Order: sequence, then structure tokens, then C-alpha cells
Amino acid sequence: MITIGLTGSIGMGKSTTADMFKAAGVPVISADEIVHDLYNGAATPLIEEAFPGATSNGVVDRGQLSKMLLRDPGGFKRLEAIVHPLVREREHAFVEEARTAGHKLVLIDIPLLYETGAEDRVDVVVVVSCGPEVQRQRVLSRPGMTEEKFEAIVARQVPDGEKRRRADFVIDTSKGLEPARRQVDEIVGRLRETIRK
Repeated sequence: MITIGLTGSIGMGKSTTADMFKAAGVPVISADEIVHDLYNGAATPLIEEAFPGATSNGVVDRGQLSKMLLRDPGGFKRLEAIVHPLVREREHAFVEEARTAGHKLVLIDIPLLYETGAEDRVDVVVVVSCGPEVQRQRVLSRPGMTEEKFEAIVARQVPDGEKRRRADFVIDTSKGLEPARRQVDEIVGRLRETIRK
């Protein structure tokens, strides 16, 4: 079985591309969805212990936690030490379930794949990319997004050019959905062919 790691900077079209892999018959799990689930359950008491007052009614209050992290940037490391092992545990269980079910490909959607060294946990990396103008336009059209927030997010991410250079495959999403879907189908076909050999 081949484990695919899907990544890309903010606004590149990663979630839409993950859905295309799913439509092509590849089981998909998203690190963001795992974190959302953990914040509503398993990670809540651990985060409350590390960040007193960051939870409310048994779930993590993301707004409150964000404020705390702004005041104490060192808190990011503490938060990652809690959340990352739990995310990896869920990803591993998902991959093993897919293997048991007989799937030949499985995809893990990891927004910060290179930033967290997650390329070591996958066999193949697919990077979703588009031009900087398209990226900026997509992100700034999101509710509550500002130039400052956008620049701050981009500054924390590995540059797009570096991601493209390190990727096994690059999907260009700037030309619309159908061209992107064709690229996904081609990658899935090539990987399935690799397994058959």
C-alpha cells in the first residue's frame, strides 16, 4: 500500500483536491478534522491542564486558546506536544484500517507536512499549488481574513517554491476544477500502476 501525504500552503485548494482523491476511490483522512475532533473530546482535559481557562463546556475554546498563544508564543510548542502524538495515533489507525480493507492507496491531508517533518510518515508527497495572485485573491475573500493575518500565516509556512521542489507530484489548481481533477486521476493511475508492478 502507498501512503500519500497531501499538502499545500493556505488558499492553494488542498481541501478541494483531497475531495477529488476521495472521489477517485482513495480513502482520505484530514489532520485538521482530527484536530477539530480532538478539541471536542480527547485533547480537551490535556489542553485545559496546560492552558487553564482554554476550554469551556468540555471543548477547547479556540478563540480563547488563540489569545493565550498570542500572549505566550512559547505555548505553541506545548500545544504541539499534546496534539501531534494524538493526531499521529489517529492517522496510523486510519492507514491500518485502509490496509486491512484491502486499499492500495490512502491519503493523509497534512497542512503543515514539511513544517512538522511529516514527510517521513508518508511514501509520496503531493503538493497543491497555484500562482501567488490567485492564492492571495482566494484567501482574502474568506470571511474575517485580513492582509496582516494572511501575511502572518504565509510567514509561518514553508515557501510554495520549496514545497514544489521537494514534492513527488505537484497539482496546479490555478486553471480550475477539471484540469485539477485530471491531474489527480493521472497521479492515482500512476501510483496504482506502480503497485501492480
